[in-house]
Amino acid sequence: MTTATARISRPGHATSKPTQNRASRERALAWARRAPLLPALIFLIIVTQLPFVVTLIISFLNWNSLSPSKTAFAGFENYVTVLTDPDLRQAIFTTIVLTVAVVLASLLIGLGLALLLDKKFMGRGLARTLLIAPFLVVPVAAALIWKHALLNPAYGLINGILTWIWSLFGSSSAPQLDLLSQAPLMAVIVSLVWQWTPFMMLILLAGLQSRPMDTVEAAQMDGATPWAIFRHLTLPHLRQYLELGGLLGAIYIVQNFDSVFTLTAGGLGTANLPYAIYQTFYYANEYGLASAAGVVVVIGTIVVATFALRTVFSLFKKEAAR
Repeated sequence: MTTATARISRPGHATSKPTQNRASRERALAWARRAPLLPALIFLIIVTQLPFVVTLIISFLNWNSLSPSKTAFAGFENYVTVLTDPDLRQAIFTTIVLTVAVVLASLLIGLGLALLLDKKFMGRGLARTLLIAPFLVVPVAAALIWKHALLNPAYGLINGILTWIWSLFGSSSAPQLDLLSQAPLMAVIVSLVWQWTPFMMLILLAGLQSRPMDTVEAAQMDGATPWAIFRHLTLPHLRQYLELGGLLGAIYIVQNFDSVFTLTAGGLGTANLPYAIYQTFYYANEYGLASAAGVVVVIGTIVVATFALRTVFSLFKKEAAR
């Protein structure tokens, strides 16, 4: 009687054990689902996080490989040098100019191409494939194409076309462009815009094809002009896609090394921060200073990537709400 009374007085006692067993099974199933991902997670930590931790530690050291006996703790001295050294400050400024110019130009040209490809016309699939092709070229190969096949002042395609056009009018004094020496930063920007415009075009084309067409058709029936539809309907819809393309492009372009190394070798004011890190590490042998500059690049990339992820999540929420 006493036992029965105790059981009645504690109604949760009979259900607590099944509840605990069910929670244990759910935890076991959750770990079973995660277990196949653990090797990939461990590999990712070893490959990415451990080298970054080592780089972070080295960035606080005054370490020159030519004088290993003088290695000592430097505190934040290397970071102060990154922000105050004229060459490194110029590299940071060049990185900002290069990134902003390439992203803006790629977005504008990509938007125009996306608007064209959104229309139906004969050969649209072939045109889309050809326009995507530059993005599929290996970065070093793309830089070599621009350096030798297009921009070379002696046998480049651009100067060859200018010579041919001038010869049609009986002139042998065609202007010969030499961007690699006269405007080297512009040459780097042009090559990167050529390579990254397809990426922006694909993102914006996806945004265009996700427009609510019933609203566009209603505006057309009400007599709205194409410019009014673009300004008041298309452009607001593409705002998040423009942000996403700009942020993702900035993440990759701020780390660009191939074009600067191949086209100009960092000369004539074209050395961006990744190339300056390369010079500091391999030529000056300043491991601590190069590591500090690398950490600065990583921090800047993380800041941009945070905004990119927020934009991606907002797009997913928007699509899920439909």
